[in-house]
Amino acid sequence: MNLHSTKPIIVLVRTQLPQNIGSTARAMKNCGLHDLRLVKPREEWPNDGARSMAAGADDILSNIKVFETIAEALYDVSHVFALTARNRDITKLELSPEQAALNIIEYTKNKENTAILFGPEQSGLTNEEISIANSLVRIPLEKFFSSLNLSQAVLLMSWEWRKQVLKNSILEKD
Repeated sequence: MNLHSTKPIIVLVRTQLPQNIGSTARAMKNCGLHDLRLVKPREEWPNDGARSMAAGADDILSNIKVFETIAEALYDVSHVFALTARNRDITKLELSPEQAALNIIEYTKNKENTAILFGPEQSGLTNEEISIANSLVRIPLEKFFSSLNLSQAVLLMSWEWRKQVLKNSILEKD
């Protein structure tokens, strides 16, 4: 089964630093993901600040699409997984990274597009932005220090997806 067109899409919302976009592209490429979308990045895109951190993932940077709203960025997506480190007053299905990856694989088998939504570095996603998602993903980190760099969070989720794909032998050899 070729999953290239139905791999999860990574969506960065209001990203502040171009370097984090570059390191996100690098993390994605490490795990075989290719579709990176930006929603209202603080710095104009394209931005040379991302190139040095991409370290060979220039193809991902070259194909980034920029949108004004999350809804526009998710125009072709059926299922959205939003990451948060904070407790929320939102009634949403909450998943671990592993559970989210398994759900993404199931949706992929049905040829449904999925996206993983990440908020800005300083504050994360707002409750309103999270409300767009079908599920909330919380990485079970240290209770009093659960903050990750944006690209670390992307790498963790991308790796969890890839690990489940490899475990289930559903990714064609490149």
